[in-house]
Amino acid sequence: MTLFNEPETESDLISDETLPLAAKLRPRSIADMVGQLRLLAEDSPITRMARSGKLHSFILWGPPGSGKTTLARALANELNVNFREFSAVISTLKDVRDVVKEAKEERKSSGRQTILFVDELHRFNKLRQDAFLPHVEDGTIILIGATTENPYFSLNSALRSRLTVYKLDPLGHDDLKILAERVLSHFNEGKTEKDIPYSIPDEVLSLLLSLAGGDARTLIGTLEVAKNLLDEKTGGRGGAFTQDIIESALQAAYRVYDRTGDMHYDTISAYIKSMRGSDPDAAIYYLAKMLASGEDPKFIARRLCIQAAEDVGNANPMALVVANAARETVEFIGMPEAAIPLAQATIYVATSPKSNASCVAIMSAMKDIEDGKNYPPPLHLRNAPVQAMKDEHGHSVGYKYAHNYEGGIVDQQYLPDEMLGTEYYNPPPHGKEKAILEWLEKFRELRTKPEKP
Repeated sequence: MTLFNEPETESDLISDETLPLAAKLRPRSIADMVGQLRLLAEDSPITRMARSGKLHSFILWGPPGSGKTTLARALANELNVNFREFSAVISTLKDVRDVVKEAKEERKSSGRQTILFVDELHRFNKLRQDAFLPHVEDGTIILIGATTENPYFSLNSALRSRLTVYKLDPLGHDDLKILAERVLSHFNEGKTEKDIPYSIPDEVLSLLLSLAGGDARTLIGTLEVAKNLLDEKTGGRGGAFTQDIIESALQAAYRVYDRTGDMHYDTISAYIKSMRGSDPDAAIYYLAKMLASGEDPKFIARRLCIQAAEDVGNANPMALVVANAARETVEFIGMPEAAIPLAQATIYVATSPKSNASCVAIMSAMKDIEDGKNYPPPLHLRNAPVQAMKDEHGHSVGYKYAHNYEGGIVDQQYLPDEMLGTEYYNPPPHGKEKAILEWLEKFRELRTKPEKP
């Protein structure tokens, strides 16, 4: 089954040609929706609510493209209520107050209820979430929140306890297959006998269904872009979608539905490379673009932590501390204030001295392990939990405790015999690693390098 049924009439399609295809084909009623069979079953709470008109506030929790926004709008259409929608990414406390004021006036003048649909509700911080509480309780607004995050962790307990949580599943291949057929039917409307029908071979369709990842919007967007690419080749006469066209369209589809028109991966790549290149102005610019387009701030914070370790490392160890502090703060306060610690950490990482020596060290060592250089440690470094391990097997025999020696450095072998002389960590002579390099040179000069057997 698919999330979308074929519309009953042409009026069910939005005529604005500037809208993405997904918006044009969006169902206008719950009856037009299929898929989510458990959630939309005949005796389910949402179906009963649509029939009775007795609304309650709830959360729609599910992955992208599973139908959260569609369901909220369809419910509002069926019940002829006042419907207001905004995104938690860009909305403010004033927006909440304005909607509440409008809802009160609407109920007083016409008796109609107001559904307030908040996309990405988890991105509101605690203060903004708390602002809904009295108005949900007294019925001024029917709050429908959409979230891709687990509401039992991402919402504060006071608000979540007042909302019923309904979980949506990713669309299955059968759902997406019928959706693709509906899109093809839409493409073929009005074609003449001289034209070639748009079609998609089974093997290409299977690829598309896999690449869509259960996301209806991704599938529709990919087919929309694919049609444009195919039309360029055939002069708009139609034809079969090829694997190359679908793969190219999938990449371009990110541009169609990104709120700023930027590809997700291009922007995060530019952000990372700007920090690596020590350009704080460029890094802040890409940070702003990602936040404005609705990128998950926790995703950005995780990338910051990786960046601090990978490209700054021990040249300025505080970079990882600052990045991790920003990550914790982002999770604590939420958007929009989370933009400030993200900006602070971004600038700190971008302006820190750079070193990838730690990254190179671990990658080189892991490469050696993968190549089969997987040797046991010398006997004197091995664990000896019982005396017999020493007496019978030589574990820990001859081990020298470094703190008993001047400077905490002792003439002792640490690497396996087969790896003697290997140097993974080579810090550059700048930043904090300049001092580390000087210490390391002393250690490497003092340590024992016996001949390989």
